[in-house]
Amino acid sequence: MFKDLLVHIPTERSPRPAIDASISLALSAEAHLDAIATGYASTNVPFIAEGGAAIASSLQFEYERALERAEAAIRVFQIEAKAAQIAHLEYAISDTPSEIVSWVATTSRLYDLTIVSQADPDRDTFDNQLPQELLLQTGGPLLLIPYTFRGAFTAARVGICWDGSRFAARALRDAMPFITEADALTTITLNSSEVPSEASPERLLTHLARKGLPAKTVSLQSDRGDLQASILSIAADESLDLLIMGGYGHSRLQETVFGGVTKEMFRSMTVPVMMSH
Repeated sequence: MFKDLLVHIPTERSPRPAIDASISLALSAEAHLDAIATGYASTNVPFIAEGGAAIASSLQFEYERALERAEAAIRVFQIEAKAAQIAHLEYAISDTPSEIVSWVATTSRLYDLTIVSQADPDRDTFDNQLPQELLLQTGGPLLLIPYTFRGAFTAARVGICWDGSRFAARALRDAMPFITEADALTTITLNSSEVPSEASPERLLTHLARKGLPAKTVSLQSDRGDLQASILSIAADESLDLLIMGGYGHSRLQETVFGGVTKEMFRSMTVPVMMSH
């Protein structure tokens, strides 16, 4: 199981999904959990006639307010982490959005798993942009928690999204700590005729069985525009607690312009999703 976890605590939307999921996972895995809360400081200060000193003072005020928001979010985490009696550390930082992305992404490269909450579509915040950036920059697995999530995180019933790609293979390997502890495994393949025969869902079942991991497979046809909805429909039918999938099988530009499973999953996931890129 994962033993060294990092969670990002948002400050511009509810911190509860990330806090609830990460603490319950750390508790069940007997893992260490570090938390980072990030306050975003705007450098777009208004023109001030008094000159440089006044601008510097205004910028300093922005950074201080951002840090206050981060510290407030961290205090919520501290209360819950102490009550759960888990090993933990916490950090509150303030900086510009680009610097925060770089800081959190670099920090996360030392951890087994990074936990973030899904973007809230009702809010236009920098917190919403961070998960997609981390997926591309951390070099490791990312556990995304739906913004509607409440309660304890469990991974008893796990779905493995499989298309034979290197992204799916990377996610499969990264998720082995979840997979080996699951009570039930389901592999999910859409449009199996497009999957290379050398990496077919049947061969995946064989390799999982060699590890003592029996699984069932669900395979169906789906239109290109309905792939993400089909996956979530299967997740509901199978009562899955967690989906495992590769992220950004196409370039991010392609997904942004033409749409894609990763982009749509970020937008409308209904269960926790572990992604690797």
